[in-house]
Parts: sequence; C-alpha cells; structure tokens
Amino acid sequence: MDFDRMNTVFRRLALEAGDKIMEIYGRDDFQVKTKSDDSPVTIADEAADAIITAGLQEAFPDIVLVTEEQADSHSAKADKFIIVDPLDGTKEFIKRRGDFTVNIAYVENGTPIRGVVYAPARERLFYTDANGQSVEETGDFPKDNPGPVSPVSVSKPDNDALLVVASKSHRDQATDDYIGKYKVTDSKSAGSSLKFCLVATGEADLYPRVGRTMEWDTAAGHAVLAGAGGQVVRFDDHTPLLYGKEGYANPFFIAYAPGVALKPA
Repeated sequence: MDFDRMNTVFRRLALEAGDKIMEIYGRDDFQVKTKSDDSPVTIADEAADAIITAGLQEAFPDIVLVTEEQADSHSAKADKFIIVDPLDGTKEFIKRRGDFTVNIAYVENGTPIRGVVYAPARERLFYTDANGQSVEETGDFPKDNPGPVSPVSVSKPDNDALLVVASKSHRDQATDDYIGKYKVTDSKSAGSSLKFCLVATGEADLYPRVGRTMEWDTAAGHAVLAGAGGQVVRFDDHTPLLYGKEGYANPFFIAYAPGVALKPA
C-alpha cells in the first residue's frame, strides 16, 4: 500500500469536505432529516459524503468503501477497507456547538492503521503520516501542501490524578459510574471523534464509551490514537477493539493512554 499517497488523498478530501460542511454551517438554516435508526442527518452530511466518496473511488477503486451515509455499503466485507463518517457529531453540528469532525480511516485485518480526523469549526487537523506516526497540523491547511506538523503522543498518566474526557451528547449515569471508579483530577466533555484526539495529544488520559457507536464513528480516531501510542479496548474484557464486525457496530469500549490502570466493567 502506498501510504504516502493514501495520506495525501485522505487529508485533501477531509479538508474539501470540511469546507463544504462549514459553508452549510454558516447558513441561517439547513434541512435536518431523521434516518431509519432515528439519528439525524443534514445536507452537510450528504454533501460531505458525496465529496469523499467520489474522491476515494477515483483514487482507490479496488478498496472496499464503507460509509455511514450509504446503507448499501454496510453489508460489505473485506480484510482491507476504507471507512468514512463524513460528519461525525451531527447533533453538535445542528446545535452549532462546533465539536464535529470529518473521519476517514483505512482498516487492515481488523485494525485501523491510517486515519484523518478534521474538526473544521475547531481548526484542528490530526492524521497518521506515511509511517503511521500521528501528527497535528497547524496553519491554514492548504489542500495541496501540508502545513507545519507536530508529532502527538499520549500522556504518562498519574493514576492518582487522571484526566478524563467523555461524550458531550451521550453522557449518562453508566458513564459517570464507571468514571467514578478512578481518581480523577479533571473531567471534560467533547463531541465526536475529538475525544480520541484529546487522548492522543495528552490532553486527556482516558475516554470510556458506555453507549452505542458504529465503526465509522471510531476508526479514524482509533488510528490517530494508536499512532500516538494509545490503545482502544473492549469495555467488557479489555481485549483490542477490532473492526469489520457484523453490521459495523461496536461494543462499549475504553480509549486510553498506556499506564492507566483500567478498572473492571
């Protein structure tokens, strides 16, 4: 696999999709519909998906593509595939809270090994480079030539003073009960796959998710966290979270910096 080319394509498409999302975000009003699973979808989700899908199919016609907004792709099965959430955090988008992202990831043998997470409203761009190291790019994000990048790395956690991040829109009592098992010095909320990136940069040590997610929600953030030295495991038995599951549905999971003494479910 030509990871230099993959990185270039993923990054460019994420930025192009982000531009379209922000154009719609700036409008006075935009249409919100409800999908069959009762989750919301906007014209921004659909427009971003069209941009990303066209670009990926042109660049990688032989790699299976799974994307949230195309239900007919959800039955695809392959050892290698690209998985996309064109607008992760649609609820944050609708509420104009800024914590939404564009997610594109490449999965091989059950593991996300390359990915990009772009948060256009937060002006933060994370991706794995050609060697698999995760970086954060700064500057104006030119589409053809990456700006300055800095490697990101997970924290060296202090189990007597952990930094925890949890879902902004889906936090519940079960999540709070689990967080309560740790000695926490600071707890914050964030939307979308940004939570993985906060662990990747050392801004948080631990992100537990006790709630429904799909693989397109997590794969890109998982890749970025792994490329920064972090891990993502199942909530129930702490084995690695794998991809390509039936229906692309995830179990509960924990994303964390190694060194966190994980508590039982």
